[in-house]
Amino acid sequence: MLRYRDGDLVAFEELYRRHHAGLYRFVAWRSPRADWVDEIVQDSWINLHHARSRYQPEAAFRTYLYQIARNRLLDLLRQHQPVLAAELGSGTDGRDVFDSLADAAQDVVSPDVALEQKQQYDSLHVALAGLPSEQKEALVLQQFCGMSLEDIAALVAAPVETVKSRLRYAMRKLREGRLSEQR
Repeated sequence: MLRYRDGDLVAFEELYRRHHAGLYRFVAWRSPRADWVDEIVQDSWINLHHARSRYQPEAAFRTYLYQIARNRLLDLLRQHQPVLAAELGSGTDGRDVFDSLADAAQDVVSPDVALEQKQQYDSLHVALAGLPSEQKEALVLQQFCGMSLEDIAALVAAPVETVKSRLRYAMRKLREGRLSEQR
């Protein structure tokens, strides 16, 4: 990022190559509407470009980039608050955001395997949807985006101990939900 900040456009290509998939996953997990995902991701890269001259390496680059995306998502949430109550968790086509992403990411498999995977994805999504927003965010960042506790803390502007607590409570709730399903 420092090279890009100083005018090296090839450095941007490398940043994009390394981080575009992770950024997309992060936004897709957080966005309550599928139609926002592409917009937020694109706006994040544009905002990164506009802010490049002010970049200071205070945290990992990924944390900086995800913060840009998170801020854009929060802006959209504030702008569309009345709409979200009815559409939380689904896209404009009425399909669940998670289902759309899972279907797009699935390799060609047998119908039996596909059904089993869909059921597992559905169960995971339901379990994650039942978590409070802060716990879900911390869990997604750690488990699906591979971020460290320190990076998550920097991104969400919370102490590391708070992030640890959110993760601990999230895991406990997921375990409790699984145990109650098995009974």
